[in-house]
Amino acid sequence: MSPAAYPDAGTATAVPVIETHGLGKVYSPGTEAEVVALKGVDVSIARGDFVAIMGPSGSGKSTLMNLIGCLDTPTHGSYLCDGIDVATLDPEELAVLRRDKIGFVFQGFNLLPRMSALENVAMPLGYAQVPVAERAERARQALAAVGLAERAGHRPSELSGGQQQRVAIARALINRPAILLADEPTGALDSKTGEEILALFKRLRDDNHTVVLITHDAEVAAHADRILVMRDGELHEEPGMGNRE
Repeated sequence: MSPAAYPDAGTATAVPVIETHGLGKVYSPGTEAEVVALKGVDVSIARGDFVAIMGPSGSGKSTLMNLIGCLDTPTHGSYLCDGIDVATLDPEELAVLRRDKIGFVFQGFNLLPRMSALENVAMPLGYAQVPVAERAERARQALAAVGLAERAGHRPSELSGGQQQRVAIARALINRPAILLADEPTGALDSKTGEEILALFKRLRDDNHTVVLITHDAEVAAHADRILVMRDGELHEEPGMGNRE
């Protein structure tokens, strides 16, 4: 399936951005080391949702994150990413979908130290074969969107932790993905800076981005509109939790 065949955000608003049916993952099946990490997960997340997936270590949240991010394949069940059944894609098509549909934000920022903020943000556009002049302009726009236009020429070592995470978010958004997948994005930040990053996620949600936040911290999860809790490989929605400001 070519990228041109992907549903367009303007024409497929009714299609969930994330939809799973009976999604499961078993490691080392049929052996003494067998681990059932995920058990029949059904979830639907719409465009513009801000969702937290919360759970302690070993609950299955990282496994679910890897499946949503197309970094791993399920043992059973199905996953539709922005309307595309990922099981129908060959490795090259899957790589294109992951590049175009999913933006990743990690706890450790993962910025290249010898590159400026602008160069770090523009880097994914090189893989997408976007012309050089357009890369720079789009990267400047992305940095402006996260409040760092004046820091474009700074290297990561010249930026605070919060600024580095903003650069990482701008990089994740540069291909205009359907999903922003953030794995413990405030874990390396002080509480005040963490609050600023969570406020940025809310603004992105208001701009119709879909934000999926992976966290073990209930206080962080409380910033989301929906909270999904992983327990022993099963997903539960917490009624009455989450908020929209």
